[in-house]
Amino acid sequence: MSGAHIHLVLPDATERAACFRALADGRHIVRSFASGADWLDAGAADDCAVLLFHWDQPGAVDGGAMLAAIAQSPDMACFVAASRLSVSESRSILRGGANDLLPAPLDPRLVRSVIGDAWTAWERQRALYADRRAAEARLAALTPRERDILDAIAAGLGNKAIARRLDVSPRTVEVHRANIMRRSGAASVAELLRLRFTVEFARGPSANPVHFGA
Repeated sequence: MSGAHIHLVLPDATERAACFRALADGRHIVRSFASGADWLDAGAADDCAVLLFHWDQPGAVDGGAMLAAIAQSPDMACFVAASRLSVSESRSILRGGANDLLPAPLDPRLVRSVIGDAWTAWERQRALYADRRAAEARLAALTPRERDILDAIAAGLGNKAIARRLDVSPRTVEVHRANIMRRSGAASVAELLRLRFTVEFARGPSANPVHFGA
């Protein structure tokens, strides 16, 4: 994603202006569009972090087409405004990728609250992603054997236990540990483990063999 903008795709000019004013507080870049067609024609999905659009769109690009477009941007938070939907329609929209439904006509105060929370969550996720990328870069130089030893350290094993597991001498483990610290740039074992867990937790719990509190 090349930018971090909030986008409003609301056909009603008065509603669009009111929501724009509610969100344009200087913290965010807010862009507004009169239709889904305008939004797609502008290629705006590339710089959109949070999207709010009305389900009933004028022209050829309807709400379903908007959902199909955001499916290509899984990091985007999406909210759909609608005045009258059946339970099955609501379920379909949420399953299609929308984070939530907002009642129309839109209350600018509700929009500011919901979109503000979504923006905060997006920023938090972006920070976690940056941390993971930085941790991956610092661990990228480790050899396969050093990664095995790092996994063993993360599992709570000491040098002797690691040596038995890998069928090497404790002295060899010590040398590998020193190399791991040097290659990763970690100043302590705690920092090294933070790097390792940052990478593993970002991949999901199934990828992390260490379970706390079990």
